[in-house]
Amino acid sequence: MDLPKNIVIVEDEVITQRYLQDILTQHHVNVSGCFDNASDAIETLKSIDCDMILMDINIKGPMDGIQLARKILGIYTLPVVFITAHNDDATLEELLELAPYGFIGKPFSSKEVLVTIKIAYKRYLIHTAVSRVKTSDESNDIVINAYYSYSRTLSVLYYDGKAIKLNKKQSKLLEVLSQNVNHTVGYDTLISQLWEDDSVADSTLRTLVYSLRKLLPDLPIVSHSKVGYSLQSTH
Repeated sequence: MDLPKNIVIVEDEVITQRYLQDILTQHHVNVSGCFDNASDAIETLKSIDCDMILMDINIKGPMDGIQLARKILGIYTLPVVFITAHNDDATLEELLELAPYGFIGKPFSSKEVLVTIKIAYKRYLIHTAVSRVKTSDESNDIVINAYYSYSRTLSVLYYDGKAIKLNKKQSKLLEVLSQNVNHTVGYDTLISQLWEDDSVADSTLRTLVYSLRKLLPDLPIVSHSKVGYSLQSTH
């Protein structure tokens, strides 16, 4: 399991700082910054490499580690692992609001530090990978209205987050309409893309649309007289 390449330490106890630095450097992790207060950490983060922050809760200055983490996470996407000697309910509840990637309780051993960092970094990598895929998928999604959405990537229609089972022709019709959302698609275009035989009558297309409307009466497929159909999105 990989360790992050660059770690920033925010800790006001010099002995603990040095101990953490020794642990990390022995395992070829670069300590790109070591701070005992919030202002120095925030300012220096702008210009250094950082893949993870080890954050003590009690640090020097008016801002504690939790407040500092909240401010940093409002700017950067970084995994934060908290270091604390406090395990009272109020402190833990405040920490959990930030969804940290891990905790290191004082006093700690070298093994505890390494295991916590490895697990936290692995979780972070998985989370960011999922987020990238999700973002990519979302760029191909159409929010039709408050209830319906359509995934162009998967060619699936969703109602209130649940996939709707459609037959092959209904699915193809929605696929074509979704590619031209809020624009009218002509009868000829729809027929040529849904049926290989261009001689299919307009009535066959109307029957298909009717079957979809009967199944999903609130799906906004709009008829444009003597022209074609469109899928209307309100978003």
